[in-house]
Amino acid sequence: MAKQKSFCCFLCFLLVILWSEQVTMGKVIIRVGVVLDLNSTVGKMAESCISAAVNDFYARNADYRTRISLVTRDSKGDVVTAASAALDLMKNEEVEAIIGPQRSSEAKFVIELGAKTQVPILSFSATSPALIPVQSNYFIRTTQSNYFIRTAQSDSSQVKAIASIVETYGWREIVLIYEGTEYGIALVPYLLNAFHAIGTRVPYESCIPSSSDDTEIMISELHKIKKMQESVFLVHMTASMGSKLFLLAKSAGMMSEGYAWLVTTGLSTLLDPVDAKVMDSMEGVLGVKPYVPKSIELEGFKSRWKKNFNSENLFGLWAYDTVWAIAMAVERAGIVHSRFLKQNASNRSVDLAALGISEMGPRLLKSILNTTFDGLSGKFQLVKGEMAPFAFEIFNVVGRSERVIGYWTEKGGLSQSLDGSSKISHSNSKTKLKQPIWPGGAIQQPKKLRIGVPVRSGFSEFIEVKWHQQTNETIVSGFSAEVFFAVHDILPFPLPYEFIPFMKKSSRESAGTYDDLLRQIKLQEFDAVVGDTTIVAYRSSYVDFTLPYSESGVTMVVLMKRDERDNMWIFLKPLSPKLWLVTGLAFFVTGLVVWVLEHRTNTEFRGTPEQQLGTVIWFSFSTLVFAHRERPENNLTKFVLIIWIFVVLIISQSYTASLASMLTLQRMHPAFVDVTEIRRNNYSVGHQKDSFVKDFLKKELDFNDTMLKEYSTPEEFHDALSRGPHNGGVAAIFDEIPYVRRFLDKYCSKFQMVGPTYQTDGFGFAFPLNSPLVSHFSRAILNVTEDQHQMEGIKRKSFGREITCEDRGAETSSGGLRLSSFAGLFLISGLASISSLLIYIIRFLRSNYPASNTMHEEQSMWLRILEVAKRFDQKDPSVHHLRRAESRVHPVTGPESIGASPETGNVHEMTSNEGAEDVGENQNHENQNLTSGNSGTNFIASNADTVAPNTPERNRASPDTAYGHEMTSDEGAEVVVGDQNRGNPTSVNSGTNTNTM
Repeated sequence: MAKQKSFCCFLCFLLVILWSEQVTMGKVIIRVGVVLDLNSTVGKMAESCISAAVNDFYARNADYRTRISLVTRDSKGDVVTAASAALDLMKNEEVEAIIGPQRSSEAKFVIELGAKTQVPILSFSATSPALIPVQSNYFIRTTQSNYFIRTAQSDSSQVKAIASIVETYGWREIVLIYEGTEYGIALVPYLLNAFHAIGTRVPYESCIPSSSDDTEIMISELHKIKKMQESVFLVHMTASMGSKLFLLAKSAGMMSEGYAWLVTTGLSTLLDPVDAKVMDSMEGVLGVKPYVPKSIELEGFKSRWKKNFNSENLFGLWAYDTVWAIAMAVERAGIVHSRFLKQNASNRSVDLAALGISEMGPRLLKSILNTTFDGLSGKFQLVKGEMAPFAFEIFNVVGRSERVIGYWTEKGGLSQSLDGSSKISHSNSKTKLKQPIWPGGAIQQPKKLRIGVPVRSGFSEFIEVKWHQQTNETIVSGFSAEVFFAVHDILPFPLPYEFIPFMKKSSRESAGTYDDLLRQIKLQEFDAVVGDTTIVAYRSSYVDFTLPYSESGVTMVVLMKRDERDNMWIFLKPLSPKLWLVTGLAFFVTGLVVWVLEHRTNTEFRGTPEQQLGTVIWFSFSTLVFAHRERPENNLTKFVLIIWIFVVLIISQSYTASLASMLTLQRMHPAFVDVTEIRRNNYSVGHQKDSFVKDFLKKELDFNDTMLKEYSTPEEFHDALSRGPHNGGVAAIFDEIPYVRRFLDKYCSKFQMVGPTYQTDGFGFAFPLNSPLVSHFSRAILNVTEDQHQMEGIKRKSFGREITCEDRGAETSSGGLRLSSFAGLFLISGLASISSLLIYIIRFLRSNYPASNTMHEEQSMWLRILEVAKRFDQKDPSVHHLRRAESRVHPVTGPESIGASPETGNVHEMTSNEGAEDVGENQNHENQNLTSGNSGTNFIASNADTVAPNTPERNRASPDTAYGHEMTSDEGAEVVVGDQNRGNPTSVNSGTNTNTM
């Protein structure tokens, strides 16, 4: 019985073996290696997921002709051990593919081995962007090997999502904290480039070595960062180092209100398995991790694995999908038999020279790259040798769980939710993410901009600080504050802020000057300064200013004095001293030119030197009222007088209008118009307290400290200017134009802006040097200031009303009409006088200078000049003969000629104090007898010798046959009628007789 029983057992055993062989008959076994750190959380989870993936795949695909067989090796978290394990799998186990290794640092050497043996290396957790594929026949993303495939998303794919979060919350500065490994260092350049693109500065990079203990991290890094007063941090670490960091940060007080922490996918994908104490220390942390869409398969997988793990891990899901991808690729590649082609035989397991080359490796690689399916982690699709990212999940650690506050996609950016088709659902730019809970349980964004504001007692229209009576909350108002509010509202990101008055806490008075306030930014007491701070060159050495939002410039305001209209010398005021001088000189020069032109031809301009000088002065000034009686005879004189009378007309009318205005209107003039006059007399000047104008007056205008006085309010300005420099006040106030305008708005009737404007760049907001906020605020300021309607509303709200007084800053006392206003007239008149005088002199010299050559040649040039001068003083004989010829009358003999024509008699009247005489002289120089009468008017007719007697022509009336010449004299007038050649006149003593001979 015993033998039969044993035989039956043996037979059953044989039947089982035969049955198993029958089942696997026709199935091709493909060996696949697995290299994991089985002591790590990720390694343990990945091993379980990989085993489950094999079972699940072939349970669903039992008809596949291929089967993968896993050969697992433990890397023990060591780079050398991982490389040795991979070498053993390739040489001894002759695996067709390797899943792993787990870490990026371990993958470097294993990838080289894969390239040598043509064995595909598939890593689901080596996410370092340093492992970048190069161009090949299959894909582009391989650096060390054409056989490396990343079945996970590269760390660099999350950079844009992180930058979007930073930009959304308006963080202009962020500190990087990363581990000093291949995994940590490789991502830093990508982050820096992304932050630079959005204008965020990285003031400090904290690289923590992986071997650091708690003391080193606390002292050398966390404590240092805390002293830097930075409050926003980005952590890029693995789970082991990241957990330790947050525990230490909490103990250092850096996980409290006022701080913000952001973690990358390397740490966020492992938050579920971490210890509860670590989760408590990460309260309020924001994180980024790849989005995993929901599916029935994923839910089933979760329910099965909750017994071993709290929840699924993303790396476990990627490992699961990696097995499915290999199994599909092996089946599609049609691998029936595969072997390694050995080059050198060796019995040593780590002999690199003895490594063979996988015969089916290239075919399997191509099949894996072309594999696509819907896995547990989402759609499995390789793009350029690695998983293509679809979307990222933005979460907030609240308690011991994660709360999703938004999503990010390449096309849609940030949004609060995804719609049913997994597409981004856009939201308002101000609410791109749901409200997170920040460290310390705060709801308000932790990074508040600390804005310093000046505390002042005067000119509160620009900036004013008050406190709420009940809550003691700081309330800031005024023009500068309103502009800031308008600019802040249009920033492309939220920017929380708080106003901090720059004051002494005990008295609530200003703690210093504006320069002291701005230096607080350099001392890191403030993040910005908002107020009426002027952009000045020396201040830009320790702060950066935005573009100005108001005009500016330093100017001088002085007291106005009233003109006394009963001033006995007011008639001199209409014209300036220079204009008086030039006008008088022009009168004399014009009279002199007229005298030169008329001296030889016009008897009115002859006589003794005293008479001639009086004539020159009298004639020129009499033209002012057009009272001159001297008739010019020279055409050049007439030309000069036409221009000159026009000039006189303009000047006299302008003088009359200006004088009438002075006498009828109540005019005012500034007490001082020149800085030099004030400085020369050592008068005191005032300026606004705590302003940069004090240094400006000393450095630019050379005022001494003893000459400077400080004032705070417009009322103090008014009092100091009203008292004047002789009564304890000041001669002038120097301040910026916006303040002066507000002062004149209140006291415009008594004061005035005078003198030049010393240019400055206006008011601006101040930030630390190289602050990225400057560009954002400057662009926003341009938008606000270019909106005239908005700016007018701000001004009305701040200043209450429009300025009603005219700006008389340009109305300086010039002493009346200025020379420049009439320079053109004087130029035209001068050119006319000079040109006429030159023409006359040239004509005179051409006709008189040759006569001096008749003198002895040995005489000097001076004597010749004297001779020409004497000739000039003589009366021009040609003009004299012309007068006598014009005074003759040529009548016809006979009664027919009398009264024949209106033109036969031409009367020429001359007036003289000494009487008038008519001298008839024969053209052949014959003497004529003149008959004169004591009274009456005598008419002398001279017969023309060219007319024959008793001819019809003689009896015919002609305009030229008779010429009447009438003269008036104190002794009477005589008319002589006689033959022109014979000179036989007939005299009539009384009455008016016309005798014809």
